[in-house]
Amino acid sequence: MPLGAASETKPAALSPGRLHPSGWVALGTLLAAIVAHLFVDTAYLIGHFEWWWWIVLVAGVAVSAWHDGLHRLRLLIEGIPSITLRLAMILAWAVFILQFFNVITRYSNEYVEQDILIGEVVSLAWQSFGLMFLLAINGGVRDGVNPRIDFWWINFSNKTKAALDFAMHTALLLPFVFMSVRILQHYAAAALGRRYSGEWPAGWRVWQSWEEAVDAGGLAVGPIKTMLLVGFFLFGLQVLAEVIKTGFVLIGRDDYGAIVERDTPLRIE
Repeated sequence: MPLGAASETKPAALSPGRLHPSGWVALGTLLAAIVAHLFVDTAYLIGHFEWWWWIVLVAGVAVSAWHDGLHRLRLLIEGIPSITLRLAMILAWAVFILQFFNVITRYSNEYVEQDILIGEVVSLAWQSFGLMFLLAINGGVRDGVNPRIDFWWINFSNKTKAALDFAMHTALLLPFVFMSVRILQHYAAAALGRRYSGEWPAGWRVWQSWEEAVDAGGLAVGPIKTMLLVGFFLFGLQVLAEVIKTGFVLIGRDDYGAIVERDTPLRIE
């Protein structure tokens, strides 16, 4: 979380030098896609974007000159983890209670001489644990709890830190999340019951067709598998917010960069 409040400064006038760095990334991607689409015979995705991706890239270049709008978008995205972290805290208590119940029933079987361990409760416990992680991953990115070599990192200037983060996020994390979301779209649809032909046997009543548990007494696994897509989407949104934030630092807009100053390295064991 930022320690200093952003000052109410107006964004600079539109000029190529004042574009947010994300705009240059979007522009480079747009030009590469045009060249691949028109002049290169390639089977890669860069040459076969859907129509709406062209709109997204053009909009990305245009909005990069609107600093106030990008800042508001970042604040909006960073408000999402506040909600998901609250849900994750509730799920943490739910996991504790469910697992405590499972332990009691597991060791009480021999005294009542019958199996009182409820399979649905066991299944609900591990699904709640998985959902807790998927909902909280964006909060970890926002609050910067990802492990770093902090005794080395702490000596860098704010602009050097921002340059490294911006490069890593745009070159590695965002492509990884983009690829994951594309893969998980089909995975989630299959978990909810869509067949290879694209047909939905039960239509919108996915609870009639989603994937069931393979073990006796277990809950359906279709919903939790679908939440993988939701978790990676939330992860990608927060990475985008980090790209916006670090990009502002690179162009000297520290008022929108939300720089976190630390006097001592953060140790993560």
